[in-house]
Amino acid sequence: MGKRDDLIAQYADDLKNKCGMEADMDLLTKVTIGCGPAIYNADASTVASSQESELETVKDNFLIKKLGLADGPELMEAIGKVVEIYGKSERNKYRAVVYYMLTKHFGKEAVYG
Repeated sequence: MGKRDDLIAQYADDLKNKCGMEADMDLLTKVTIGCGPAIYNADASTVASSQESELETVKDNFLIKKLGLADGPELMEAIGKVVEIYGKSERNKYRAVVYYMLTKHFGKEAVYG
């Protein structure tokens, strides 16, 4: 297994044990690949959920640009909900896991078709 496969296994483990959901491995793999080289960078691979600017970046770059959603209060509400599910006290919220849960939340799996 390569480094990316190891990371995907880690993300699936987080989804199962920290978020209480079974991962759709095909979708999780596609979301992870969509994150690009950021998954290999310690800082970029996680979402600093306590920083408002970081949450805005997730909203603008992922929800609006990648998933094609219209801007509105429901976007930040969804990010808040995902952070809540992952666990506010959880220090390492992996970007791929957050993006995966947001993709599922909005039913946008087809973006990764």
